[in-house]
Amino acid sequence: MSISWPLLVILGTLLFDLSEAKAFFVFGDSLVDSGNNNYLESTARADSPPYGIDYPTHQPTGRFSNGLNLPDIISEYLGAESTLPYLSPELRGEKLLVGANFASAGIGILNDTGVQFISIIRITRQLEFFQQYQQRLSSLVGPDQTQQIVNNGLVLIALGGNDFVNNYYLIPDSARSQEYSLPEYVKFLISEYKKILARLYELGARRVMVTGTGPLGCVPSELALRSQNGECNPELQQAGDLFNPQLVTALNELNKQYGSDVFVTANAFKMHSDFLNNPQDFGFVTSKEACCGQGPYNGLGLCNQFSNLCPNRDTYAFWDAFHPTERATRLIASQFMTGSTEYMNPMNLSTILAMDARN
Repeated sequence: MSISWPLLVILGTLLFDLSEAKAFFVFGDSLVDSGNNNYLESTARADSPPYGIDYPTHQPTGRFSNGLNLPDIISEYLGAESTLPYLSPELRGEKLLVGANFASAGIGILNDTGVQFISIIRITRQLEFFQQYQQRLSSLVGPDQTQQIVNNGLVLIALGGNDFVNNYYLIPDSARSQEYSLPEYVKFLISEYKKILARLYELGARRVMVTGTGPLGCVPSELALRSQNGECNPELQQAGDLFNPQLVTALNELNKQYGSDVFVTANAFKMHSDFLNNPQDFGFVTSKEACCGQGPYNGLGLCNQFSNLCPNRDTYAFWDAFHPTERATRLIASQFMTGSTEYMNPMNLSTILAMDARN
């Protein structure tokens, strides 16, 4: 039996009314991947224990965390269920109204970042999937409602760290480090990132939170590989020092071009540095050693069932060699929600939600 177009529109309106919360769309790398790589032949996976040990199911989900990740916690703030990975077979019907997570561990701004992980969803492909998602949603609620859902939705994008860690600094004399000095490489990354963000705007995104890189030289992996005394690696710290201010400038330029505050800068560097520099003030026993891993600072190899595992994840800032624990992520998310312009510029998430509610 075929459904007539007027009936489809009525059905779409009813479905749309079921969703009071904003739709939420997530793009980026392992910091925000909720399990897309589980569906790929990728070596960048978090689908085995002890990943997910503190997740509600106590099972690995593909999140690079002991529990919830940043998109999950932002979804809590939105009063919504977590967005499903785009590749999940469960993402259909009413679930499409919640949004979708397109992120894939290992990717970067550049398409040659993460080639060692074999199969990953590069950012250009994530944007193609966003188009595909809109076509699927349109068949459910019609094109006008789809445009409204996307325009009114919230977007989070986290890119850049892998372009340094898993590309420029991956090996001594890497191809990109031979091609570019660090300042030139940063300029190249920013120019490419602007194209990605402009494409997001073309695809309908109007509220986009863009994270800069965190303190890359301070993660357990880099301490294990490059630190003599537990101090953050200055070279990788310099990468963030160059990249983050230029990203802010690029976002300001895009906002001027579009005539509104489409892009919001999330200062991930400062959000992380607060508790990395003063861990005890935030209830952590260490901000250098990962909870799960092996070698110095538990920063070498993969987190798996043979790794060292701390008994209390809430006292560790890092879960594995690269990623924060759920508790550290909640501290970061709280700055997204209520942080000053030092953390979220030109506005935080609570201001965005209040403004959009009035409109």
